[in-house]
Amino acid sequence: MTAAMTGAGTAAGEPGTGDQRPAITDCHILVVDDTDFNRTLIGALLNEAGFHNVAYAKDGFEALAHIEARTPDLLILDIMMPGMDGFEVCRRLRADHAYADLPVLVQTALSSSDDRNKAFAAGTTDLISKPLDRTELLARVRIHLENRVLIRDLQTYRARVEGELAMARSMYDHLLPSAALRASLKESAGVELRSHTILSSDMGGDIWGVLPLSEGRFGVFLLDMAGRGVSAALNAFRMHTLIHELAPTLGDRPAAFLAELNDRAVGLLELGQHATFIYGVVDGAAERFTYAAAAATNPLLIPPGGAPLQFGDATGLPVGIEASHRYEERTLPFPAGSVLALYSNAVLDALDALDAAGNGCEGNGLGCVVAKAVGGAGGDAFAAVTGALTAALGDTPGDDHTLVWIERGRTA
Repeated sequence: MTAAMTGAGTAAGEPGTGDQRPAITDCHILVVDDTDFNRTLIGALLNEAGFHNVAYAKDGFEALAHIEARTPDLLILDIMMPGMDGFEVCRRLRADHAYADLPVLVQTALSSSDDRNKAFAAGTTDLISKPLDRTELLARVRIHLENRVLIRDLQTYRARVEGELAMARSMYDHLLPSAALRASLKESAGVELRSHTILSSDMGGDIWGVLPLSEGRFGVFLLDMAGRGVSAALNAFRMHTLIHELAPTLGDRPAAFLAELNDRAVGLLELGQHATFIYGVVDGAAERFTYAAAAATNPLLIPPGGAPLQFGDATGLPVGIEASHRYEERTLPFPAGSVLALYSNAVLDALDALDAAGNGCEGNGLGCVVAKAVGGAGGDAFAAVTGALTAALGDTPGDDHTLVWIERGRTA
């Protein structure tokens, strides 16, 4: 095969051009051509432009062997070669997932649209025409190497973020109440503690827990940090630590507990970061739930015997916004045989959306789902709510969804 060179110009990326581009001159380039002169010419052009990490192959078989041993960042491939042409090289590369995003720059003298379409169908990334034009060759090499570097950076970043999210999820799982703690609460307080959590694809800031107190009582909290991602999860973990630090001295007094947590959060969280929060004490002997809330969702009481549902009031300034804020202490009855439900805003939003879509009732979506389940013969309201959430959200919700379900036995 023969080749000629037309055109001239300053090599792309030479010092003094002022271009702010990714560092690509160290990228590994493989030139595949069965003609010695063409390989030498392309190599000289690349070297002149600052690309010195260049290797060569004289046919398709040698090219595939080189790629298997060391994957290049760019393949400059002649299309018309004996034995194994460039079409077959492309097809074999694209059949292997490991080389799915390897840029393949094909040099060809084929001019018909059918031939070019055939090249792209085989897996070519881009075409350069013969006779080679120096400016075109270097421009296309630079473009595809810049894309390669940027894609690699994005893949590295994604892998790092996914690793951090996996670590955050593992930490989250370890902070939740253990099976042993739940069993202990059933024994000491006569409650069945159930929960349902659907984590968002990029991790939100929900976290909940229980704080054992004296005389069969216990505290329960639900925190929902603003935002999503690793930063929201880390803030939730920091708040979790504060909550447990306050428990020994303030766990019996929800309003004081919340006020102190808020004061510390103002100094801990950065400007603009805040959380909704509810903390309450379950007292089986007194048959009540005493709580304080900061812009949380309203706690739901499901009384025994089909009595009407009761929603508490969970208004209040979000945690972390204003120091020295004081919160109101409120109560809900919690008789034997009833259920207390705490839930994140995302749960309420999801069920309200179902309600708006026409699920056969009006008003609060959570109340609707629960009322239907309670009204049915032997209906399991917890299963009804979790089933509705799972159906509404699918596998990758945009936010964390947390439901805490506390059921008192019929005998205290």
